Amino acid sequence: MQKKNIIILIALYIAATAITYGTISVLHKSQSSSSVADQKASDQFVADSTDASKLITIKPGEAKDQQCPLNGKKYTASEAAAWGKRRPLAVMIENHPDARPQSGLSRADLVFEAMAEGGITRFMGVFYCDVQTEDVTLAPIRSARQYFWELASGFNRPLYVHVGGANTPGPANALGHIGDAGWNGQNDMNQFSIGYPTFVRDYNRLGGSKDLATEHTMVTSTEKLWAVAQKRNWTNIAPVINPKSTSSDWKDGYKPWAFQDGTPSQGTVNKISFTFWSGYTDFSVEWDYDAATNTYKRVMAGQPHIDQNTKTQIQVSNAVVMFAEEKGPIDEHKHMLYTLAGTGKALVFQNGKAVTATWSKTDREGELTFLDETGAPLKFVRGETWISLVSATDKITY
Repeated sequence: MQKKNIIILIALYIAATAITYGTISVLHKSQSSSSVADQKASDQFVADSTDASKLITIKPGEAKDQQCPLNGKKYTASEAAAWGKRRPLAVMIENHPDARPQSGLSRADLVFEAMAEGGITRFMGVFYCDVQTEDVTLAPIRSARQYFWELASGFNRPLYVHVGGANTPGPANALGHIGDAGWNGQNDMNQFSIGYPTFVRDYNRLGGSKDLATEHTMVTSTEKLWAVAQKRNWTNIAPVINPKSTSSDWKDGYKPWAFQDGTPSQGTVNKISFTFWSGYTDFSVEWDYDAATNTYKRVMAGQPHIDQNTKTQIQVSNAVVMFAEEKGPIDEHKHMLYTLAGTGKALVFQNGKAVTATWSKTDREGELTFLDETGAPLKFVRGETWISLVSATDKITY
């Protein structure tokens, strides 16, 4: 009897083992198939562009007399009509050296730059006016951080685009705070809740020039994101919560910055340089003034900062250094924090000159505003603005 029981136990063990390994094998095969399918899809991401019929066309000779509320540039009435039905995209884009060059940053109306973890910087591009006639590839998309979300909040609930985010309990808990603020189901475009084919893992996004780790491969595009927003009724004419107004229009209650035409000069300030973290030269920044275009060309880690989409160097009309109280790393994940409710100093580089300014933001949902040395609203030069958020004690050389 005892021998029979032993035989039964052995048989059960063998069966269980076979089932276990069979399950693992099936899962592995399933994951492999999924990876292959995902890879094939990713190879087609850029080639399979959005249906051209969904993109607007500009009428021949159409005047550019509509000012963008974010970058101050003038666009056609056709473009203004298109953006009037949409909400801005505030998109998290990473900056690990292995992920460079990024796609899309040169087409943002506005870019914010700050540290994501100790020493490593990240970007949030705000895309709205400049991308209405083209489906612009954006990559690589990364996770949310508390202070980027606070900056995004100043635009009356834009579509916040990210892949997960910091979720350690405490002040850096971006995902928790986003949920507490009611953004889920309203305007939070977390890849976890959207997935393929809007977001694709493209291991060939740099054309095979680098072996990319998975975290550097997430790709999407402006039109794909706005298509999801349309499907979810998260448009600018739908009942999305606007904290400053009963209107769903994000611009209702939003006061655009003051803008001016550029006045190129030979420049008294031709080079600006700074680092975010002592010893981390991979993230050091230089801006070189080009009087011929009245723009600042971006250099990072000693190399021209290239947009992968255009293969050209990023250049902006306004390069801003914004000083704020910096805390961190504050937890085991090396998360950082910046105090953004209040006021602080800023340096605004435009027209080949440096302007000393003061920034202010009343609270999380308050707009970020800038005053010049006389206390009047600072006038930004029409075009892309890039704001680098640094410690109040950091040294800027110019």
